[in-house]
Amino acid sequence: MSGRVVLFDVDGTLLDALDGQRRLWGSWAERRGLDPDRVYEVALRTRPLETAAEFLPAAEVAASIAEFDALEDAEAEHGELRGIPGARELLTALPRGRWAVVTSNAERRVVRRFARLGLPVPSVVVDNAASERGKPAPDPFLMAAQRLAAHPIDCLVVEDSASGVTAGLAAGMTVWSVNRPRPVEGAHRHFATLADAAPSILRFVDGGPGVR
Repeated sequence: MSGRVVLFDVDGTLLDALDGQRRLWGSWAERRGLDPDRVYEVALRTRPLETAAEFLPAAEVAASIAEFDALEDAEAEHGELRGIPGARELLTALPRGRWAVVTSNAERRVVRRFARLGLPVPSVVVDNAASERGKPAPDPFLMAAQRLAAHPIDCLVVEDSASGVTAGLAAGMTVWSVNRPRPVEGAHRHFATLADAAPSILRFVDGGPGVR
């Protein structure tokens, strides 16, 4: 067992590519005569495959996702991207093998965006193709814990979304919400920013008291 570990969400938690995501989903929706706001609302809490399946006939899902995938690859390479303050310092301070990222995006895009921002890449990335069910199911977080050889009770989930918090709680993990003005319902603790949370995250990994 590796001891205590941290499992981070990516978009909205460690980096901000949400403007590009909104634009891509808006374009995807408009080409299909769908409400862009409604599509994006679903996309924020599900993986792309599940978003497409929510709105399209089954026969159209695969082709539409292939189209979206190509657009998102280009967005990851060249699109607007902002770092979350404190992310680089926090990830650099964490021991390798004691943290992972759990994302509804593809690993290759996460790695490319991390490289653009100068963020260290973890040894474990659980992406949107890694498990049959995505957030809010617990499967991605449980898979990350297994790959890090950690028990769920020794895992800290750091999230900014309701679906991610729900997934972490369902996995039996400690869950903190960040980067929102108000706590995400169910989270054990809340920090307005990732930078505010960083000292407590490092204490969690070191085995400090009062982690919840």
